[in-house]
Amino acid sequence: MGLVARAVEAAGVATVAFSIVRQITEKTPPPRALFVRFPFGHALGEPGNRAQHLEVLRRAFTVLFSAREPGTIEDAGLRWRRERYADPGWDAWRFGR
Repeated sequence: MGLVARAVEAAGVATVAFSIVRQITEKTPPPRALFVRFPFGHALGEPGNRAQHLEVLRRAFTVLFSAREPGTIEDAGLRWRRERYADPGWDAWRFGR
């Protein structure tokens, strides 16, 4: 995924890759990545868990805007189950403020 992300970035589009296996992401680092300790096929979280999906996306956008050096891999710090998520507060992400 890192190779694809770098090609997309070279075309002028910012990317954040979702990583489920950190060791592989470290071998071919994308410009920015969010590492989640979730099962394969579930990079955004549990099926039907909208609050978890939004939290993962919020953290991905945070990595997109805050990573200062190429190859940054941030650990999302989320657990697969039994986690409660607050409303992501999308007002903080509105442009033109």
